[in-house]
Amino acid sequence: MASSTSHTVKIQEVTKVLPSSAVSATELSLPLTFFDLLWLKFPPVERLFFYQIPHLTSQFFNSDIVPKLKQSLSITLLHYLPLAGNLMWPQDTPKPAIYYFQNDGVSLTVAESNADFNYLSGYGPREVGVFHSLIPQLSISDDKAAVIAIQITLFPDEGFSIGFSAHHGILDGKTSTMLLKSWAYICKQDKQDPSLPSELTPLIDRSVIQYPTGIDTLMLNGWFDSNSRSLKLLTSKAVDPNLLRATFQFSREDIKKLRVKVQEDTNQSEQLHLSSFVLTYAYVIVCLTKAIGKEEEEGEVLFGFTADYRTRLEPPIAVNYFGNCVCSHGAREEAKDVVKEDGVFLIAKRLSECMKELEKGAVLEATGERLASYVPFMKQGAKGIGIAGSPRFEVYGTDFGWGRPKKVEIVSIDKNGSICLADSGDGSGGVEVGVVLEKQQMEAFASVFANGLQ
Repeated sequence: MASSTSHTVKIQEVTKVLPSSAVSATELSLPLTFFDLLWLKFPPVERLFFYQIPHLTSQFFNSDIVPKLKQSLSITLLHYLPLAGNLMWPQDTPKPAIYYFQNDGVSLTVAESNADFNYLSGYGPREVGVFHSLIPQLSISDDKAAVIAIQITLFPDEGFSIGFSAHHGILDGKTSTMLLKSWAYICKQDKQDPSLPSELTPLIDRSVIQYPTGIDTLMLNGWFDSNSRSLKLLTSKAVDPNLLRATFQFSREDIKKLRVKVQEDTNQSEQLHLSSFVLTYAYVIVCLTKAIGKEEEEGEVLFGFTADYRTRLEPPIAVNYFGNCVCSHGAREEAKDVVKEDGVFLIAKRLSECMKELEKGAVLEATGERLASYVPFMKQGAKGIGIAGSPRFEVYGTDFGWGRPKKVEIVSIDKNGSICLADSGDGSGGVEVGVVLEKQQMEAFASVFANGLQ
């Protein structure tokens, strides 16, 4: 494994990108819904896109790439105006909201790194610490929190990266992906026309979400005591510098084999939801449980996922709705059962049960109370095997005009124990899974992962 511990990142510029003056922007405020408040205190979601451009010079980077990215971001913000504002909680309001004022904008950092581009954008084990300098810090204080921050980093002769940090209380994965694709679309078009195709045009209208009065208050009371209105996030523990991140790939054939194997273990009277998501997630849960070691097998394995409620609400809302519209679902199993021969079947069955609950429709009264009761545990740092990202986001289609990304990472999984899922970078229809583990655990995971797919 190549080492990249001696890398340095030199900051060239920190600026603020304002919405384009092509359209007069007015001040606005946007309330938070129950779905936003659920994620209000969670650490930011950090994404990193690597774009390979052989023989890339500093001159071309600074005279062509950076100006185009800045200009297209400015135009994109016309459609996503709340992202240029800040989360605030005035004393005379019952809950926080997003406020945009004239001259607000998005923090943009331009930097240069001497790290090994191919090492960072690879699939094998890589040191987690080297990625953090490529991600911008989100400005958050007691009374104000930025919504997003962006960093563009040059790797001379190799390419560049775009680091993106997003406040989870304001954006879910669907919205943040839509923003990035909108920015890429406008940049690639390379024109002043600010129009976007309908699927990338956000619906910024909170009135479309209807839920029983009091659910948002339950959530707020869980996060805050009566004497505090601090917007600071839950404190993440320091990331162990010895951790490694790696990406593993499921081909379409691998997924087909998993489906056949689980079906062999399935009682004919059972109808399991054996989607690619369920199969790959179940398999990774089993591999992780085995890799962690036998000393963990006496406990429980907690696992869960976030479900998009846009099409599950009554009435359903548009898929381009701006904001959070996801809720958590999951289950638990004894670790000693997970590592048995039929472990993948067992987890797939539990995940299928969760999926079937969703098919019955989202009952927000029960969902709200259930999730509000989880807040004390989340404040204490309770963890399970969660998921960041989704193959449905098709992140490898995010082309700013210099080609598809060579690699996409969700950096923030090294802070929360989650895994990340994405579409296959080679466009073959497979699935990528990113994990962060200690060295010995990573070696064990790689072995179990490969052997189980043979």
